[in-house]
Amino acid sequence: MTEKLTPQTIVPFLGGIFERRGGEEYLGEPVTMAEHMLQGAALAEKADMPERIIVAALLHDIGHFTSEFGTYHPDDTHDRHHEEAGAEVLEEFFPVIVTDCVRYHVAAKRYLCATKPEYLGRLSAASVHSLNLQGGPMNADEIAEFERNPNVKEIVQVRYLDDAGKHADMKTPDFAHYAPMVQRVVDAHCGVS
Repeated sequence: MTEKLTPQTIVPFLGGIFERRGGEEYLGEPVTMAEHMLQGAALAEKADMPERIIVAALLHDIGHFTSEFGTYHPDDTHDRHHEEAGAEVLEEFFPVIVTDCVRYHVAAKRYLCATKPEYLGRLSAASVHSLNLQGGPMNADEIAEFERNPNVKEIVQVRYLDDAGKHADMKTPDFAHYAPMVQRVVDAHCGVS
């Protein structure tokens, strides 16, 4: 990424990532990266959730494309903490509720595994594998810390959308459908009228 992003360029930049990179495999799941994120957004939209939650579901895994942000190195052999990478690129342009949903959606999986034993049984094999790499279920101190986040309800909501967005045959709108909504959220946060 060579030029600085602005409130006017962030949405086309994100759309470009979906276009260029969205067809990549999604970590052993039966969907591509774009299909996964678009499914989460489509499910949120269908459920008439607030635009900020739809946008958070759409962008929750954008950090998997870390090379787009200049942070990827070909010698990386460990978890690059995609949740943090995504939140860092978004936080200048999106409200905290959106960036918290991006930043803590992995923590929400760990939280739900610790607090709802039946949740672990519903995870895909790929999600269970990544859970182990991400630290496993939270301990009591981590649970208490996570529950202090004022956006915990929304973070968990986006986590459930994340889990639901893994259907090989689900039809969704494309990024262009959501672009005006994403821009409205950016404009409201950045004070653009």
